[in-house]
Amino acid sequence: MSSYEKKQLIYKFILCVVFVACITAVITFYATFTKVENTRFPVAGEASKDAKENINTISSALKDFRKLIDEYYIGDIDEQKVVDETIKGYINGLDDEYSEYMTAEEWEEYQVNALGNYVGIGIYMSQDTAGNIIIIEPIEGSPAEASGLKSKDIIIEVNGENVQGLDTSAVAAKVKGEEGSKVKLKIVRENQYMDFEVERKAIKVFHVKNQMLENNIGYIKLSTFDEGCSEEFQKAFEELKGQNAQKLIIDLRDNTGGLVDEALNIADMIIPKGKTMLLTVDSKEHKETTIAQKDVAIDMEIVVLVNDYSASASEILVGALKDNEEATIVGTKTYGKGVIQNVFSLSDGSVLKLTTAEYFTPNEVKINKKGIEPDIQVDEIEEPEGAQEVDEQLNKAIELLQ
Repeated sequence: MSSYEKKQLIYKFILCVVFVACITAVITFYATFTKVENTRFPVAGEASKDAKENINTISSALKDFRKLIDEYYIGDIDEQKVVDETIKGYINGLDDEYSEYMTAEEWEEYQVNALGNYVGIGIYMSQDTAGNIIIIEPIEGSPAEASGLKSKDIIIEVNGENVQGLDTSAVAAKVKGEEGSKVKLKIVRENQYMDFEVERKAIKVFHVKNQMLENNIGYIKLSTFDEGCSEEFQKAFEELKGQNAQKLIIDLRDNTGGLVDEALNIADMIIPKGKTMLLTVDSKEHKETTIAQKDVAIDMEIVVLVNDYSASASEILVGALKDNEEATIVGTKTYGKGVIQNVFSLSDGSVLKLTTAEYFTPNEVKINKKGIEPDIQVDEIEEPEGAQEVDEQLNKAIELLQ
């Protein structure tokens, strides 16, 4: 091969790399709008003039890029995957951590999980401010609990693949799998690396657990606000009341949220009819007030436990009870997720989960990126390995109710 031919080959290779890199950004816009334009949303408005001009510009440029890809790209192209992944990239470009696009298959799995049934190892996960995937807690009786995985373990590898930098949905998808299969996890616990191999099983999530404490104090822990949890909460309360509970502790620690209506249903059991439970403001600055509709079903002294992983729907319930002076809040400042997502269904079964409103407490206190301060600050104490755990926050709640 001559020197000239070598230079031409290198030049073509560089061109290919450059154009493939460009396509990653540009195809996002084109593919997204192509699919959205040809699909019916339940509610949709006309694109602005600037948006239409941008679409036309992107479409024209992308046609040229596609010719180059067809001529130079050496790999196979999964057209459906390209469309799905580029739509996701476009939504990611909104720079909103809560908005996302899900394929029909991903949406179906999401709904199954929201109902509390899935095949996996049984852990609640969250992402901390540094981007680490943290195990909030293993589900009671789950394979994760049996294997020795613990709260605050950091997941860094799944089946030998580094998952640092991925979001919780992506990591969860890798952890889940067929029933009976096993998944290998590498975690960091107190600066030590540890390896676990856990068998996947069908997991039934119980959102609520309750028990009677001394001095007629009832205790209810809500792990999430998935569908049906408000009914479970009501049943748990009735069971405690039947055991002569006269005061109540609601534990929302490590509850990262879920369905807003479930949180409001619980608030409506406690807050007097006609009182404000929630304020929301949409993209058009329209304000909506949610008012308690029912007679009070839980009329007793209440303490709510929170921490820095109490988020979203948890904060809605906390804010409603705090501002209406229906409960004393104990623990540490909550997470600070004060926005609501609506789900828009597309005709092919895929969905767009989009942030459409910001919510505020009844006293118009902003929650997003700020969190809710407890009435009484009680920090969680890190016990040395092997030492008996002491729940100072729960102890404080009991002390207040005695």
